[in-house]
Amino acid sequence: MPSTLAELEAEALHLPVEQRAQLAERLLASLDEVGEAEAERLWADEAERRFQEYRQGKISSRPAADVMRDARRRIQ
Repeated sequence: MPSTLAELEAEALHLPVEQRAQLAERLLASLDEVGEAEAERLWADEAERRFQEYRQGKISSRPAADVMRDARRRIQ
């Protein structure tokens, strides 16, 4: 049995596409079971992680107006 997230991910990616889809569906459904406080904590952790990556130069940023313009173009 995989002992780390990376090992589990690698093993899951070797599943046939149908099984990966089933796994993804079950994992997403399990997120609905997370309470509001836990969901807020998880989003705060994710925001902090992304901010640190930005500060370290690992990811770039774009003006929100550009992002919204591009998103609107894609859905039209």
